[in-house]
Amino acid sequence: MKCLIVDDEADARARLGRMLKRHPEVELIGEARDGLDAVEKIEQLEPELLFLDIEMPGLNGFEVLRAIPENSALPLVIFVTGYDEHALAAFETNALAYLLKPVEPDRLALAVERAYKLVARSSEREREQARIRSLSRESPKTLRQIVCRKQGRIVLLPAEHIFWFAVEDGVVKAKTATDSFWVNHQLIELEAALPTDVFFRARREVLVNLSKIKEIKPYFKSGFLLVMSDAGNTEIAVSERQAHSLRRHLPGL
Repeated sequence: MKCLIVDDEADARARLGRMLKRHPEVELIGEARDGLDAVEKIEQLEPELLFLDIEMPGLNGFEVLRAIPENSALPLVIFVTGYDEHALAAFETNALAYLLKPVEPDRLALAVERAYKLVARSSEREREQARIRSLSRESPKTLRQIVCRKQGRIVLLPAEHIFWFAVEDGVVKAKTATDSFWVNHQLIELEAALPTDVFFRARREVLVNLSKIKEIKPYFKSGFLLVMSDAGNTEIAVSERQAHSLRRHLPGL
């Protein structure tokens, strides 16, 4: 099994790498030092097995999994964490493997054996991958950073740097002051994961950062036109239905 270790602690990566040398069925093909590095390595190297730390700078382990495109192969995941055992009950109920730091050889051997069996059984592997995606979606929803893609690049942007999100040709785009990226999120997921006092659903296909509005104009049938403070002063129409909600977000409008 081709595997990738993801952990922001160099010592932890090195120790786990040494322990994996005792398991000839595992081939260590790379390491990632943080969440964004993990997303890039997963897409480049296509590992079958992922040893994934949960708490990392930039993106945590769940955000890494959410950032992997739906059409990309999802590796089997063994979570490596410093959480206490009570906090890990949720993983056990989802039948997901986890290792508690410091990793014990016997626990590692059991996790590797389980992963090896799953790789060999396609139907069970697919069920496990579905559980992993489900867990990543059900994890704490707040997005601290947005994974953005453009022309082969992957960049990490603070949510507050995004002026608005819009669906274009079935793809969700993140718009900044001067650029545009595509993101691996549905608009409804972004709306649920971003602060409701900052991001507003202007209409079905647009989510707007209220702090990036330059001007508000009256619009057709009691609606509004939002003039954004991006380089092009883009105008975004707010539907009549959403105009009532906008007034609640911006008292005095």
